[in-house]
Amino acid sequence: MIQRLISLLSYNPQEPLLFSSGLFLFLFLGFSFVYMLLRRHLQPRLLFVTLFSYYFYYKSSGFYFFLLAIVTVSDFLIARRIQTLADRSLTEKGKERCLHRRRKWLVALSLMIDLGLLGYFKYTNFFAGMVSRMLDFNFQPWDIFLPVGISFFTFQSLSYTIDVYRGNLKPLPRLLDYAFYVSFFPQLVAGPIVRASDFAPQIRKPVVITPDMFARGVYFIIIGLFKKAVISDYISLNFVDRIFDNPTLYSGMENLLGIYGYALQIYCDFSGYSDMAIGIALLLGFRFPLNFNAPYRATSITDFWRRWHISLSTWIRDYIYISLGGNRKGKLRQYINLILTMLLGGLWHGASLNFIVWGGMHGVALAAHKLFSQEILHHARSYCPRGIRKWAAILLTFHFVCFTWIFFRQTSFSAGQTMLLRIFSDFHAELWLQIASGYKYVLAFMAFGFLTHFLPDAWQERIIAALRRCNVVVCALLLTAVIYIVIQIKSSTIQPFIYFQF
Repeated sequence: MIQRLISLLSYNPQEPLLFSSGLFLFLFLGFSFVYMLLRRHLQPRLLFVTLFSYYFYYKSSGFYFFLLAIVTVSDFLIARRIQTLADRSLTEKGKERCLHRRRKWLVALSLMIDLGLLGYFKYTNFFAGMVSRMLDFNFQPWDIFLPVGISFFTFQSLSYTIDVYRGNLKPLPRLLDYAFYVSFFPQLVAGPIVRASDFAPQIRKPVVITPDMFARGVYFIIIGLFKKAVISDYISLNFVDRIFDNPTLYSGMENLLGIYGYALQIYCDFSGYSDMAIGIALLLGFRFPLNFNAPYRATSITDFWRRWHISLSTWIRDYIYISLGGNRKGKLRQYINLILTMLLGGLWHGASLNFIVWGGMHGVALAAHKLFSQEILHHARSYCPRGIRKWAAILLTFHFVCFTWIFFRQTSFSAGQTMLLRIFSDFHAELWLQIASGYKYVLAFMAFGFLTHFLPDAWQERIIAALRRCNVVVCALLLTAVIYIVIQIKSSTIQPFIYFQF
């Protein structure tokens, strides 16, 4: 029994600790009990949550949690030194340029540490393989483990040092506060990427969970759990993966439905995790910014990136696009900056040419949309089409995004081309009734997922208002019932979140 418990609580690379797993639900109940006991004891509470967050990361990536500690300690010390030099520049006249140069070197050091770790673990084999192919050298990829969520916590920590350098943020006074911020387990391994300016003011506030926060927390956990464990996992295992793995075995119509299915799968998978992270944080007394806002209702590719993975899109806007010059150096430079930013955004998603091409397509589309809407049609930035034009714009944007998802999901360009060939040369619309009969539950979940995606936002607020009127016991029973239903419906094996690989 003890051996079984030790095995269950130890790191298992095949079974990372997921929000949708039974083990996490069990651990979170115990965590919540201790957390509420410590709610009036600030230092012990911060230390307890930080230690639990490190254990949470240990369950996902083993002893690579030391990388999290390296990033945390180094950026904490660097940010404090940057602020010290900034304060000195105000009092030591004549040394401003020297001190500013030293601050730049410190930011460069933070970049080298954070991006160096990210580059080694995520991109070494990719770039070494590219060089070896150019030199006609037989390269065998090295066995380098990719720690879960390294792209997220390095970006989050990096934004902190840059904000301190820019003067937008004062450094946190205590290492424990910063460790709490970087490692906070709800958003640690798959976002959202929370800015220190949003999170830091909440760290030392008393734990206050209002009825509205509790109701929203329960709602987001229920919705996120259903999105991930039911819709995403079910359509993935029973339809989408089969189509993408062997597109030649299926008709063009099945390939097209598979692409629509993947668009829904990745949305429900990633937004489901974000919803659960937001919900868990609310139950602990913390507020995270919204990370997804019905992205398939977007009327343009620009609108899509205002709705999809908002924490990442605003991060690359503020720290890459603006750093490249943004729109301050003329229209042509703006379009080039957009494309470069999205190419880097594609590379962030993974060490593959497919991801780079995916980012490049979105970059070109963003530049083309800016040119067409602002320079040719002279639309204001806030312009939104109405009526039939709105729905036409939504359909066009959705199908462009679906087209790019093909190359995001497939491991090779040839496989993506095969899917397109099947759609345009071997569609077989007459097979619709047979397909609908054979995949009735998959198509039902897809229809449900897309239809609820287009429900008015007011419906969500009404559900939250109803939960707010319920007491804690009713909400807990409702959450338990949903968990039971999920267990009955979901696949027998726990499917990792797609964005864990990024």
